[in-house]
Amino acid sequence: MPRRARPKLRKLLFVLPNLFTISSIFCGFYAIVLMSVVDPASQELYKAALLIFFATFFDAFDGRVARMTRTQSEFGKQLDSLADVISFGVAPGLLAYQWGLVNLGPVGLVIAFVFPVCGSLRLARFMVIASRGGSDASKFFTGLPVPLAAVTLVSLVIAHHKSGHEPVNAGWVGLLVILLSGLMVSNVRYRTFKDIRLSLVSAAVFLLVLAAGAGIAVWLHASVALLVYCSSYIALGLMEEAVFIARRRRQERITVPDVALIEEIEAEERLEPAEEDEEAWP
Repeated sequence: MPRRARPKLRKLLFVLPNLFTISSIFCGFYAIVLMSVVDPASQELYKAALLIFFATFFDAFDGRVARMTRTQSEFGKQLDSLADVISFGVAPGLLAYQWGLVNLGPVGLVIAFVFPVCGSLRLARFMVIASRGGSDASKFFTGLPVPLAAVTLVSLVIAHHKSGHEPVNAGWVGLLVILLSGLMVSNVRYRTFKDIRLSLVSAAVFLLVLAAGAGIAVWLHASVALLVYCSSYIALGLMEEAVFIARRRRQERITVPDVALIEEIEAEERLEPAEEDEEAWP
């Protein structure tokens, strides 16, 4: 390949992952347009839920494409975070309002508004932790990931649509939105599963999970299987937090004195050269 063509190819590869992110923004924006004037039982609400679900695919692949093409950049990270605010914050919040909270009036509006607010706070915290190079970034998420919270809500809306438009209980929808919003800004740690190594046991568990999801999808509906996956992931994080919270607190109590001790040692080391210099002078 000529050398002059390489910079152009590099620019094209740089644009490619950002196109995936922009596609996610488009899905979120189009979903908002469809939900602007609808009633809870309309077909447009179902289409909007599907668009938010499709946005998760673009969101999942933009980072992978950037790593494959070696075009990771700070610009792409910031754009991805802003896209998540639209597609997995504002759009699901409006979806929850139009689907089950509109009858609550101003109270429903406030509850729906809590979802994008907590999603924005969660994303801001994630960017700060990532910029500082958090040690647990590869193993755990701090707080429920915003796309997963959105997919949980979306899968419930799709499953309800497929069930025949039964009346929605606004109270339960409000509690669900508040729960998901609280988990996003919580300190509950959720596994990324990036540290799992391929083995016979992990492969068997993965196939078992896929088989269970396929069985639920055939017996009921694919949206129900997706809802079960999301609920299981949320429950797993809560159970691990309940089991290991005592251990983590003990670790914190152990590490704090060590930090103080290190600071004292460093202070003493800074003073030692000065004392030696004074003794060296007659």
